Amino acid sequence: MNTNLAYKDDAWEKRREELINGEVVMSPRPSVNHSRVSGNIYRLFSNYLNGRRCEPFGDGVDVYLDENNQFVPDVMVVCDTEKIKPDGVYGAPDLVVEVLSPSTARNDKTCKKNVYARCGVLEYWIVDPSGKSLEVYRANGTEFILHDVYALHEGWELARMTEDERAAVVTHFKCSLFEDLDISLEDIFYRTF
Repeated sequence: MNTNLAYKDDAWEKRREELINGEVVMSPRPSVNHSRVSGNIYRLFSNYLNGRRCEPFGDGVDVYLDENNQFVPDVMVVCDTEKIKPDGVYGAPDLVVEVLSPSTARNDKTCKKNVYARCGVLEYWIVDPSGKSLEVYRANGTEFILHDVYALHEGWELARMTEDERAAVVTHFKCSLFEDLDISLEDIFYRTF
């Protein structure tokens, strides 16, 4: 472990800072599973959107929604290139993905979700790396409606299911913005513990 104080100060400065309903909220640096999941999702959209109008952004890019809300989503897709500026995205992205961490889950599921909906985000994903599940919300005016919940089942879970239950397990789904993009849960949770 590095005991250099300059290193410690630098690490503190690299903590994520967001403005949520006018309050500055600090978040710890992400875990390995968190980084893998957000990277997998970013890569999925980056490969699909290569050469297209919409652009994906990974963790670290600010989104300015209004004077009281400045977030740093884990992944976002922006189709209106006028919103993209050198220091971040100004206005609602089309798709936002938040990957849960124990310290951020409450905000991701409540405050931030409500602000994203009110500001015009069309689709919002809440991804739980430890439960290997994903909730997809779609806009209905100024609020989100839960569209579906997807979960990656372990082999032992599948073994306990009946044939009909196994047949009903969904392993792929579609994003409302890109109907020809096939999204695999295996790809999202690739290399997670």
